[in-house]
Amino acid sequence: MYPVCIRYVGDRETAQDLLQDGFVTLFSKLDSYKGEGSFDGWARRIFINTALMYLRKKDALKMSDELENARHLSSDLENQMENIGYKELMKLVTSLPPGFRTVFNMYVIEGYSHKEIADILGITETTSRTQLSRARIWLQNKIKGNADDKRRRRQV
Repeated sequence: MYPVCIRYVGDRETAQDLLQDGFVTLFSKLDSYKGEGSFDGWARRIFINTALMYLRKKDALKMSDELENARHLSSDLENQMENIGYKELMKLVTSLPPGFRTVFNMYVIEGYSHKEIADILGITETTSRTQLSRARIWLQNKIKGNADDKRRRRQV
């Protein structure tokens, strides 16, 4: 469950604290698991909720309209995305601004609908869609920037 925590908060120390809090919650609610559905899914939901509660307390879910240097993407972005590794992509996901990262994780990785995200986070479905779109643009720009950096280093 550590990867779940780190994807939501973006730093190892906080993720470790949330992991511990999540296990405390899991063990205290173990008797409420009725055996319906997978235990993994039930447990994952506890850790996601633990991370979301932390983000709410820190007011980190304020949705940001700022996009760092948003620019039009080149047509060769697909090739650049094929060359990125899983670890590098997860590192980029954890570096997303908190509002973008939360919606991205919930929609892309956890499979929540925009309606579910809106209900859980107390935002509109439109805000959820907008934040997901901005998160994707942010990630695409970072991937393009990383590819450009690698290309420059090879030329030197």
